Amino acid sequence: MSAPVSSRPSVVVVGGGFAGFFAARTLERLLPVGAADLTMISATDHLCYSPLLPEVAAGRLDPRRIAVPLHSGLRRARVLQATVEDIDFDGRTLRYSTDCDPATELAWDRLAITTGSVTRILPTPGLEVHALGLKNLVEAVYVRDHVLRQLELADSTSDLEERRARLTFVVVGAGYAGTETAAQLQWMTIRQLDRYPRLRREDLRWVLMDLAPSVLPEMGPRLSSAALDVVRQRGMEVMLETTVTAMDEEGVTLGDGRRLATRTVLWTVGVTPPPLVQELGLPVSRGRLVVDEQLRLREDVWAAGDSAAAEDPFSDSGSTYPPTAQNAQRQGVVIAHNIAASLGHGSPRPYRHRDLGLVADLGRTAAVARPLGLSLTGLPAKVVTKAYHLYALPTAGNRLRVAADWAINTVSRPIAAQLGLVDPARGRLGAAETRRRSRTAS
Repeated sequence: MSAPVSSRPSVVVVGGGFAGFFAARTLERLLPVGAADLTMISATDHLCYSPLLPEVAAGRLDPRRIAVPLHSGLRRARVLQATVEDIDFDGRTLRYSTDCDPATELAWDRLAITTGSVTRILPTPGLEVHALGLKNLVEAVYVRDHVLRQLELADSTSDLEERRARLTFVVVGAGYAGTETAAQLQWMTIRQLDRYPRLRREDLRWVLMDLAPSVLPEMGPRLSSAALDVVRQRGMEVMLETTVTAMDEEGVTLGDGRRLATRTVLWTVGVTPPPLVQELGLPVSRGRLVVDEQLRLREDVWAAGDSAAAEDPFSDSGSTYPPTAQNAQRQGVVIAHNIAASLGHGSPRPYRHRDLGLVADLGRTAAVARPLGLSLTGLPAKVVTKAYHLYALPTAGNRLRVAADWAINTVSRPIAAQLGLVDPARGRLGAAETRRRSRTAS
């Protein structure tokens, strides 16, 4: 089955994440009406503003606040919620599937591959069965329910060992996602303890671990140390240069043979491009598609975001730009300019970007930030962090709703309730990764 053929050039964007959304939105601005048929293929009908997923998991934001609908965010592009099965570069076609149509062929004249990334899975026994992820809204909502459920179960049992295991929460990965999520969820559970009279603060145990020698290493030694001090002062155990060698329903086994009894393991050890990228048969660097300075992959094909490896000219070591939302957003804008230029509208441009800074929200009034190279901690860092996220959210409606939730949180405790909206079979890391392996990520 083939999609209808138009006489206008066909521009297809594969992936509805930061790079894909900003590429499509910029193309709508650059291309005159009728200059091309613009299509976006995305696994979801929204862009998830992933930097705020820890706040969704901690119940401080409603999930819809950080979901930017593609149909309303893009005015001229056709949005297809579908899965890309394969891409034929020589024939300039791709094949996608939906729940209604198992295989539809779509021709393209210009192609943007912005497939994002998925959680990195290691060959750790028990990982896909017992670990939880935090890469999308489904996982964030499930993590929220799961943590609250552990408090309920710990309060209900008379078995002290079982109670301690239920109140032990292990987060593997001390980068942005892991550190922010551990800090915010720890503070959430501390705030909830007064509603469970049988639970004691000393029984609540949060463990953050990583193979690296520091937390938030991207922030630099000073801010890394500041973040470490914040979480340790709250009682979090931080195990650095530590690995997990196995997981089961009773807990985790560490590299030195120790066992931690737990019912909660949150896996945040990094990301990797989805399987579709590997199946394209094109050159990759650490799993990411190798592109030139204009983010071009081959003739009339560009790649951007977490799936693209673009050399950073400002790096002394010749490394590639890191897979961050900041880079994905700006790379999406650049490939839009280059696609438009290839159609005779404007001039091509290289991708050049100096890091604007990094922020990490640690819950309550704590944060660390490095805007434009300036190191900040405490309340100033918190203000910068909140302001940055409001600035980076793509639509005014989402900004307003996020700001409203934050304002309400200052005078009222977030509502702690298990909604049960996510089937546990879909919330586990293994189930989520199986779905992602069916090709296109968002």
